[in-house]
Amino acid sequence: MTEAAPTNLNNVKVMVIDDSKTIRRSAESLLSGAGCQVVTASDGFEALARVAEHRPDIIFVDIMMPRLDGYQVCALIKHNVSFRSIPVIMLSSKDSIFDKARGRLVGSEHYLTKPFSREDLFAAMTAHLPALAEEV
Repeated sequence: MTEAAPTNLNNVKVMVIDDSKTIRRSAESLLSGAGCQVVTASDGFEALARVAEHRPDIIFVDIMMPRLDGYQVCALIKHNVSFRSIPVIMLSSKDSIFDKARGRLVGSEHYLTKPFSREDLFAAMTAHLPALAEEV
């Protein structure tokens, strides 16, 4: 059974940070198709500038990236008073308990294993965005 996307996504700003163009495009397609405003970044340095510029409601970040990895990006976001309340969802092809625990230690709210589905993305958003959770 396929779950419908939450209906009030039109004003939700989502950031997708991944060095894989394929992952960025597929997440952007799924999210923008549901009405989200999507901002993408291909690495952690680009992401930090875009977080400040766009102030997303939720961030999906890949763990394995060059220069700044997802753990470092999450820690920097969570240590910034202006951005620490933004939910950060870690994305990874690794599914070990160590990786999930490390994500929690740097402040991530959730962990999705790639490949993720449309339902996975929307479930994470509903769980971590209070306005969406009220709808369910």
